[in-house]
Amino acid sequence: MCGIVGYVGAKDASMIVFDGLKKLEYRGYDSAGIAAVDGKLDVRRAEGKLVNLETKLKEEPLSGSLAIGHTRWATHGPPIERNAHPHVDEVNNVAVVQNGIVENFIGLRAQLQQEGHEFKSDTDTEVITHLIDKFLAEGQDLAAACRLAFGQLEGAHAIAVVSRQEPGKIIAARIGNAGGVIVGLGRNENYLASDIPAILEHTQRVVFLENREMVIITADEVSYSRLDGTPVVKEVQTISWDPVSAVKGQYRHFMQKEIFEQPQSIQSTITGRVNFTTGKINLEELQLTPQEAKAIDRIVIVACGTSAYAGLVGRFIIEKLARVKVSVDFASEFRYRDPLIDDKTAILAISQSGETVDTLAAMEEGKNKGARLWSIVNVQGSMVHRISDGSILMRAGPEIGVASTKAFTTTLTDLFLLGIYLGQLRGVLSEADSYELATALARLPELAGEVLVEGYNDYDTLATLYHKIEHFLFLGRGLNYPVALEGALKLKEISYIHAEGYPAGEMKHGPIALIDDNMPVVCLVPQDSVYDKMISQIEQVRSRGGIVISLISEGDEEVAKKSDHVLTIPKIHPLFTPIISVIPMQLLAYHIAVRRGADVDQPRNLAKSVTVE
Repeated sequence: MCGIVGYVGAKDASMIVFDGLKKLEYRGYDSAGIAAVDGKLDVRRAEGKLVNLETKLKEEPLSGSLAIGHTRWATHGPPIERNAHPHVDEVNNVAVVQNGIVENFIGLRAQLQQEGHEFKSDTDTEVITHLIDKFLAEGQDLAAACRLAFGQLEGAHAIAVVSRQEPGKIIAARIGNAGGVIVGLGRNENYLASDIPAILEHTQRVVFLENREMVIITADEVSYSRLDGTPVVKEVQTISWDPVSAVKGQYRHFMQKEIFEQPQSIQSTITGRVNFTTGKINLEELQLTPQEAKAIDRIVIVACGTSAYAGLVGRFIIEKLARVKVSVDFASEFRYRDPLIDDKTAILAISQSGETVDTLAAMEEGKNKGARLWSIVNVQGSMVHRISDGSILMRAGPEIGVASTKAFTTTLTDLFLLGIYLGQLRGVLSEADSYELATALARLPELAGEVLVEGYNDYDTLATLYHKIEHFLFLGRGLNYPVALEGALKLKEISYIHAEGYPAGEMKHGPIALIDDNMPVVCLVPQDSVYDKMISQIEQVRSRGGIVISLISEGDEEVAKKSDHVLTIPKIHPLFTPIISVIPMQLLAYHIAVRRGADVDQPRNLAKSVTVE
């Protein structure tokens, strides 16, 4: 949820950390701060977005070759300066930044106050600072004090610590699944971050901490251990992302850039996985034999938000192509109902970040009950990726905008690949059908590019007419019902307009009461198996005065005549319509949000990777 950056070396640490925080502001932007060590421990903090911290740093520069920084998504206490990280103890000896929640902080705080410690914030994080200071005062070195302090914490955490007592050292730990702790390796300098884009400009050689691991970082050395002090040997990974891909370039917003990157991300997702001559799919990352595929009698997709809606499409596709039962669960609810799963079940987790705590908890629940763990994930080396028995990388590249776009379409593409692959392994998908589907897959990047051509659809007119509307309804059936859900989610996420997605056939069972001449109704009506049914829904909306905005296939004059406005997509194989039909939904939400003056990349109250429950 929150963003963490650290640096130790010979350069201006505070500027390197601040630049890293700018790349992570999508993870939290309620407040921010930096602590630097240069003989003394010095801290600058500011509420609000990073520009406020930047102003403060210009007025009161920080010096030193070691620093840690934080951009916050508030959990405890209002987003004001006293609650901003880093937190320090009374004598300015220790500074701490944290991502996660100290679940037992009330008891710890009361105990520390009884021992004479004075608290300056409303946060749970500050107890970590005082615990470390307490153990330092008892004669422990910084590493030992951190281990003792971390051992008293309940919950899941990513933590970084510096102290003026040991001024050339950063200590960090990962406890549970609260978010990434990534060490970046340089030459006579080293880095720390909660997410790769923060340090990718400086190094592509990284190490990921696992649960209950700690790292001690100096300019010349990095050492890893378990929290109990047992040394650990870690594997260095090389990240292939180009740092330029995390820059907006010609685009006004990251979200806009990422929408327009979808043809390339879909192409990357397909490349090397499809034999277009035979129709065969290769997903060797799943490490699955035909016998194992046939032994699976159920797949449970666990995900949150946009990923869960992608999973709903996946349910339809995998059941149709692989003939295996599929259910979809919100990861946040999955483990609380004692789900009926066993060793014939595959848990398929979907996560862009690979660090969403609810998804990780659902995977743990599945593992404890003997299920095989699969994942579709965008971040190589993330926790979801590492704990999976088999994984499919989205290949979307960095997604900076909080509202997910290209991760949705690459996830859908991966789900189609998985459905075809399982169908082939299980012997239920014919060679002819495989070839037809592979041929359709090959056209996806081109069709995604076509719908993104300037002037292909008129979003500006829709945004001008309806940006002041406070309620929208999105309707879809079959494969495009989840796209209606996703369209509504995008609109509410970035424009703050109340929007609902509904299965069109259910409209008459309640939502039809909302329809009047002030209610735009977005109807997804591509020419697929439920086309005639959707025309019936449009007629019901029209008869009650609703404003009909229809998404149609090119050349569909019948629906166009029944609609107040149309958005068009190219003609496509019916099974693949969600991948293309969601793009106009993204652009509609984007243009309305921009017209309303909303912060598209950093919507209020949201963060990219939700690493707290």
